[in-house]
Amino acid sequence: MPDPVESLRLSLVKRVRGVFHDASAGQAPTPPSDAALFARDTPIRLVHADLVGMMTGGIRALLLQMLHPHALQGVLDHSNFRSDMHGRLRRTARFIAVTTFGHRDEALAAIARVNRIHARVSGTLPDGTPYEATNPRTLAWVHVTEAQSFLAGYLRHVRPDMPGHEQDEYYRQFALIARMLGADPVPESRAEAEAIFRSLRRDLRTSPAAREVAQLVLSQRPPGTPRSVQTMIAAEAVAMLPDWARAMLHLHRPVLSALPARAATWGMGRTLRWAFRQNAAPRPR
Repeated sequence: MPDPVESLRLSLVKRVRGVFHDASAGQAPTPPSDAALFARDTPIRLVHADLVGMMTGGIRALLLQMLHPHALQGVLDHSNFRSDMHGRLRRTARFIAVTTFGHRDEALAAIARVNRIHARVSGTLPDGTPYEATNPRTLAWVHVTEAQSFLAGYLRHVRPDMPGHEQDEYYRQFALIARMLGADPVPESRAEAEAIFRSLRRDLRTSPAAREVAQLVLSQRPPGTPRSVQTMIAAEAVAMLPDWARAMLHLHRPVLSALPARAATWGMGRTLRWAFRQNAAPRPR
């Protein structure tokens, strides 16, 4: 007789994988490799393995990125995000998975593929200023917002007592990918990340287009995802934003829903880690 608990676990795993992988296109989860760019149980693999932290952190990063006029215009001019926001998020998630967990040859091929795409992305801002997706400073903003946001999600929902030296190691590891994508400057510690974040902030601008994309990101609900889950993840992402970013995007910090959303994401995270048989902290060596 089938084990009902195990059947429930496998069903949950299948549903979650369906959100992040397009089975109709032959996509399958990236199997963790011992020949990856990063060793097992190191900070980057722990942080990037947690689904709730990555979902809330990923949305936070996207909201911040849309405040950079060059990054925003590249999305407006060269993507179909309005009709396929889920596809865009799915492709980003797959890139993170392959470069973090996949065989190093697959990771390097994925990075080369993104670099080829970026080389074709260019244009002009509404004021006539030219932009290119290969601009190291723009790529630096994309990277630092992702690194800070993914780590913030992990600290908030999984492991708030993660030692400082492991957090710094996370930045050092993630820097390897950022440099191969052409970003500069790239942080290798919490202090450097904060300094670069403050420096690049002066490049940001608010706009109706940025606010429109932010609303699309927050309202996007992947097929099969309960509306309550989407609302909870979005609320957590907004709560994690700096006050000045919420103001620029005309977003309000959740008040009445903040504690329930955080408690719910904590519970969902525990459930997903159980389903995928993950640990929140590294195993003793």
